[in-house]
Amino acid sequence: MEPRPSAKPRIICVDKGRQLARQVLTIFGEENVTLAYERSLDEVLDRFERAVFDLMLFSSSVAHDHINNAMDILELVSAKCPATQILFLADPGRLKIAHQALRAGVFHYAVLPVSDEELKLLIETALEKAPQMGPNRLLKSEGERTTFESMVGRSAAMQHVYRQIRQAAATDIPVLLSGETGTGKELAARAIHELSARAMRPCVPVHIGSLPGDLVASELFGHESGAFTGATRQRKGSFEVADGGTVFLDEIATIDSKMQISLLRLLETQEFCRIGSQEVQSVDVRVIAATNADLAEEIRRGRFREDLYYRLDVLHLTMPPLRERHGDINLLVDHLIKEACDDFQKTIRGISSDFISCLEAYAWPGNVRELKNVIQRAVISCPGDILEPAQLPARISRLQNEDMTMTIRIGMSMEEVQKELIARTLQYTNYNRTRASEILGISRRSLYTKIQRFNLPAGKSEQLKK
Repeated sequence: MEPRPSAKPRIICVDKGRQLARQVLTIFGEENVTLAYERSLDEVLDRFERAVFDLMLFSSSVAHDHINNAMDILELVSAKCPATQILFLADPGRLKIAHQALRAGVFHYAVLPVSDEELKLLIETALEKAPQMGPNRLLKSEGERTTFESMVGRSAAMQHVYRQIRQAAATDIPVLLSGETGTGKELAARAIHELSARAMRPCVPVHIGSLPGDLVASELFGHESGAFTGATRQRKGSFEVADGGTVFLDEIATIDSKMQISLLRLLETQEFCRIGSQEVQSVDVRVIAATNADLAEEIRRGRFREDLYYRLDVLHLTMPPLRERHGDINLLVDHLIKEACDDFQKTIRGISSDFISCLEAYAWPGNVRELKNVIQRAVISCPGDILEPAQLPARISRLQNEDMTMTIRIGMSMEEVQKELIARTLQYTNYNRTRASEILGISRRSLYTKIQRFNLPAGKSEQLKK
């Protein structure tokens, strides 16, 4: 149990506009309340992971276009943060949403516009009747904020992925994960499963691309004894093993046309037959598929069924390449070094600035998987306890004395160019903002303002709020 941090109430306003937040400050004054403001539904849970709030004012302006998502958030905050009182402010004609909010666990509701006197009374009553102590089970420690399930990263690109994973976990629909090789699609699939209502049941991965074509059907659906040469006993397939849970189909684009039909039928009916049997098996399985191929192009070329694509692509999540995860290299390197030291019984005390500069200058076509292999090699080959560029492959260590570059594409706006230039300069200076502002020819304050404006990582251990 954690007590409230102080007698000064901490209030968060979730509203499309700032009128409600301004009204609270007008009523109580800045010196008497600590006020946070959030207009994005997607960011609300992130806020509760970073801070404790005594009261949440939740406006229907952010709820009516995404009612189910809004109710899920209200239910989660109500359950996980019992000491946070919730007031729902409904626009005229939105009383149905207000009644749903009450069922989701809010303390009380009022119809907008609400007078200063009424709002003051509502807030004071809610705070007075709130439990004096209660845990915020959404709150994460500083270390935990750099990770999500088994994934490491706090860049804006990864925060977006984490929000999508939460949304996917709250439903039971098929998910299609796309992205380059090595971006962590299987980790994302496992995170969706672990956060879902199916978490207590199996999550079975099937790496279709690594299987011989004639064994895919047996792997997915199982077989009876004697069904084919070598089938000496009955075998359950992945869908049968995962009953009640999740099947992760990696490299789905490599599945042949005959198996695509079988998979489509299973998705439509939740039924299948083992090879060599006419007995219909019924299962309750969620399917998460992944691909690094362009399925739209595969459909155009006649190699992938369009109807299967639409069955799989109910919710689409794209994993970002490492080169677009600004600020995550340092976090990943620290994490991977610790893993490698544990695995290979080595002791690494630190890394040289040239070592990390080479890593940041490299494009990482193999993404996180390639980075993991590089770090493992560096830890194993390191003669001392400090990693140096000499422990890196030549393709990476040669970047030690090369200038960091960026590409400006025709069609980019000036704002996009400016954002990319600032991000690259921050990387180049290892997030030394004084040095970065000198290189860019702007004041440190102006740099900080632009970092906030573009939602860029401000340093190795700090991710600015939107």
